[in-house]
Amino acid sequence: MTEIQRNPKRVRKKEQRRAKIEEQIRAHNARRRKVMGINLAVLLAVTGGVGFMIFNSNKDKQPTDPKTTPTATAGGVACGGKKPKASSAPTDLPSPAFEIDKAKTYVAVMKTSCGTIEITLDDETSPNTVNSFVSLSRKGFYDGLIFHRLVAGFALQGGDPLGTGGGGPGYKVADAPPADFKYVKGVVAMAKAGNEPPGTSGSQFFLVPGDGASSLPAEYAVLGRVTKGDNVLAKIEAVPTEVEGGGQQGEKSSPLETVYILKVTIRES
Repeated sequence: MTEIQRNPKRVRKKEQRRAKIEEQIRAHNARRRKVMGINLAVLLAVTGGVGFMIFNSNKDKQPTDPKTTPTATAGGVACGGKKPKASSAPTDLPSPAFEIDKAKTYVAVMKTSCGTIEITLDDETSPNTVNSFVSLSRKGFYDGLIFHRLVAGFALQGGDPLGTGGGGPGYKVADAPPADFKYVKGVVAMAKAGNEPPGTSGSQFFLVPGDGASSLPAEYAVLGRVTKGDNVLAKIEAVPTEVEGGGQQGEKSSPLETVYILKVTIRES
């Protein structure tokens, strides 16, 4: 005679206890998954915010094709501009020699498909950064590149030879900004990866079109300030965007029209 035949009531109680324990385990696991999910969401929000502040998607990846040319969007050229000659910016340059004269003033004249912006470079705060930017500009590095990331009120990012957020010139320089520095409207600063020390930069820069970046930590090398072309910033800022890759999650910063950097020239006085 089986146990269930001998004592069916006892067996039922054992099964009920087992079922209750299993339900408690499932509830515990569900709570644990929920907590983990919340923690992950918080972590993603924080690191995503940091990634957002870092201005470098693909920040830990190395480009597999150093000669890739930035791809234009299907929406055409922003602001009714014309598509320039394809960029041939290299990603394997050596660190430049120091060529600027700190007794002089340097202004970067950046002609874009939406108009011309003038940036007075801050070689007092960031001599290495300005020297690198001047050297790259004089080589024509930026000519034909794009603004690959546009976040209204926050940042207009460009200067990546790959047009993806993962490229650079092949070297890094560093100028840690002042500890109390604020990224207010008109500031131009350099992008960096999250695992890099404050003030590290390659070729990627961002223009601040509004007040959204004022809460950023002082970790991004200061390139200078926009001293002419606020109307152009507004035009670039107004270019429509979508979530990167067309997905349902993520940052709405991928331009639907291509904003080109036609040419950057350096004026010194």
